[in-house]
Amino acid sequence: MTSGPDVSTDARTERAEPTADDVVALLSAELPGRVDTTDASLEAARADKSGHRTAGRPLAVVHARSVDDVQRTMRIATATRTPVVTRGAGTGLAGAAMGGPGEIVLSMRSMDAILEVRPDDLLAVVEPGIINADLNAALAAHDLWWAPDPASRAISTVGGNIATGAGGLLCAKYGVVRDAVLGVDIVLADGRLLRLGHRTVKGVTGLDLTSLVIGSEGTLGVVVGATLKLRRLVPGDVCTIAATFRDVQSAARASAAVTASGVQPAIMELMDATSLASTHSYLGIPAPTPGAAQLIVQTDGPAAGAEAEVIGATLAANGGTVRVSRDRAEGERLLTIRRSMHPAMEARGKTTLIEDVSVPRSALAAMFGEIARIEREYDVTIPTVAHAGDGNLHPNFTFDGEEVPDHIWAAADALFRAALALDGTLTGEHGIGTLKRRWLADELGDDQWALQRDIARVFDPLGILNPGKVFAP
Repeated sequence: MTSGPDVSTDARTERAEPTADDVVALLSAELPGRVDTTDASLEAARADKSGHRTAGRPLAVVHARSVDDVQRTMRIATATRTPVVTRGAGTGLAGAAMGGPGEIVLSMRSMDAILEVRPDDLLAVVEPGIINADLNAALAAHDLWWAPDPASRAISTVGGNIATGAGGLLCAKYGVVRDAVLGVDIVLADGRLLRLGHRTVKGVTGLDLTSLVIGSEGTLGVVVGATLKLRRLVPGDVCTIAATFRDVQSAARASAAVTASGVQPAIMELMDATSLASTHSYLGIPAPTPGAAQLIVQTDGPAAGAEAEVIGATLAANGGTVRVSRDRAEGERLLTIRRSMHPAMEARGKTTLIEDVSVPRSALAAMFGEIARIEREYDVTIPTVAHAGDGNLHPNFTFDGEEVPDHIWAAADALFRAALALDGTLTGEHGIGTLKRRWLADELGDDQWALQRDIARVFDPLGILNPGKVFAP
């Protein structure tokens, strides 16, 4: 097997500015059957689930099937100075994996194998293209599971989860992706393969480059493998608590009271009145009380019943109308209401800008107050759901057409600045991508923003990995 083209002597790559046809020809020669230039594939690669798209189509989509395919692609990209956008299932919400003119889209979706499962060590080694839910379906045979469960778990890849530092409904108790990855294998911009991290429970040798890669949105390298930290499926009850409140701020204050009680629910999700009504309508179930907000809380494990009783009493003491269920099927029906939020927004026939800010849990009610203020000030409606267990909110801005209107960006700007003023952050799990890059320096400060750009250049000196995303001016 050859190791790829000798890019230092190949006459085709010595031109100062190779044409698009030159790049596609090099890729096709080195990766026969992997290079896709069909209209449908190029058009699909321009967009993600955010509803946004780039100004034009990429040069090609390379469907990598092996680490060697990725290395060959990156060597050609380096030799020709061609930008590369790594892509999984295209379910991102921040515009980080959209390919544009002059770019190669490197699809990892075909690299979807489970390479190893070690139940005694509670770890698995997987390729990045495997779907989150498919991984857990396979792990269930070993009485194991991987904890990160973003709302997109049925359609998003593990590699994409790692790239964005994804979270999900269970993250308040079981952590986010950063807590569930022991190591990653990445291919650098020049084609070198690095194996980062370890298989041990503890490991502090050198700098923690694994954590640096997690959430880097394809700007440091191409993740081609991951060593995941697993959990055992623990028998026990699952209890679900549904509590309605007169308004969303009351619900937010009640969720803070649950946190202060010391009981740790597995799930604690908050839906404001607009999102709750939209979802009920979408699912065809009776409309909720006008103006009412809802908390859906779930406990699990051997102490689930006792914890549910404490949480139920806490919510009732804070103004909630509470119902506790030990029926798993009913619990899943209640969670379906929360998980149907984004389909409900899509069904309204408008474009949705799905945002993602986090604040300290004690500031959740204040953030909902800020959202109400912004709705009044900008004459917009902002349906919002929140992972109340960790202070992560998902405000939604809806509008007609593909382009975000100026007044929506102005309202989003006010929302981001409100979150930062409450000691929050621009993103809890979706990433920066294209959509939030203009605000990144506002949170980091000029010195840290420059330092992070410098670190990215150590990994990618030519700036060909996902350019225009995250650190772009």
